[in-house]
Amino acid sequence: MIPIVDLKRQYEMMKDEINTAIAEVLNNSWFILGKQVEAFEQEFADFCGTKFAVGVGSGTEAIHLALVSLGVHSGDEVITVPNTAVFTVSAISFANGEPVFVDIDPQTYTIDPTKIENAITTRTKVILPVHLYGQCADMGRILEIARKYNLKVIEDACQAHGAEYNTKKAGVLGDLGCFSFYPSKNLGAYGDGGMVITDNPELAERLRMLRNGGQEKRYYHKIKGFNSRLDEIQAAILRVKLKHLNEWNERRRRNAELYNRLITNKEVIKPVEATYGKHIYHLYVIRHPERDKLRGYLAENEIGTQIHYPIPIHLQEAYRDLGLKKGSCQVTERYADEILSLPVYPELTREEIQTVSQIINKF
Repeated sequence: MIPIVDLKRQYEMMKDEINTAIAEVLNNSWFILGKQVEAFEQEFADFCGTKFAVGVGSGTEAIHLALVSLGVHSGDEVITVPNTAVFTVSAISFANGEPVFVDIDPQTYTIDPTKIENAITTRTKVILPVHLYGQCADMGRILEIARKYNLKVIEDACQAHGAEYNTKKAGVLGDLGCFSFYPSKNLGAYGDGGMVITDNPELAERLRMLRNGGQEKRYYHKIKGFNSRLDEIQAAILRVKLKHLNEWNERRRRNAELYNRLITNKEVIKPVEATYGKHIYHLYVIRHPERDKLRGYLAENEIGTQIHYPIPIHLQEAYRDLGLKKGSCQVTERYADEILSLPVYPELTREEIQTVSQIINKF
């Protein structure tokens, strides 16, 4: 069996480091907003190349609090894509904003910049591009549009830890960048966790208050806030893992390159790395016109796969109130029937990639 992801392999390789980090937190017995979170925030900011990082409870909350920090409220529109995890749009809902969906670029599967301007109205406040599967959206063109219409930009970089746009790390180009540390991410905790990064000191301070009940200092609540805090144990684990992230990303890239060489089935459409950036392959996503049959064939041969994502958000029952019908985002809808994620995690062996590729080529 070759699973779609195998977190135990990674743990076994660094068990002593992880266990020591957890033990240190337990021995200190300070579990919320302590030295581990503070140190990890600085280390992650340094990794990304930004001034401030604020740890929060999840990637969803990172986007939610980023929106709130920019003043998004009822009636404000946020432009994003329907080809993402629903949590991106859940965060817009939490902030009482209204999602406005733009279709994706056929090559990168990220937001299509040529379609953004047609979606802008007098109510538009934020553009929220999603750096999908480990690849950045075309931020240069997005930022040009944002400046033209005086809009804010929040990067959903929850799948892009270490991805690059023209040598700059994902998350540093917009007003705010948001990350998830869900266990299967390139940088994953052993539970939920998230981070917001920015160069703006006022936004950073507001985010610190928002995550902690609106407190400026303990028991002095300056604004209405939330309870969304990265805990010390997760921060300690993430500090250990961050040291290995560049190496893990390079292994993912090598795995993707090997798939690109070995998969020769002409019906398979392989992922494309944009010329403007560096793809870190959180997911290796192929397309096939008979995706479901291919997935079943791989399962019969003990190859784990996943579909990211089978139902576009604008067609989800939860967002039926938006009144969008099939045909409103045609590229996303077509690809939702064709996309299939293959195993690509750093611990995957060359022999396993050869096996997966050979089975796909026989289909």
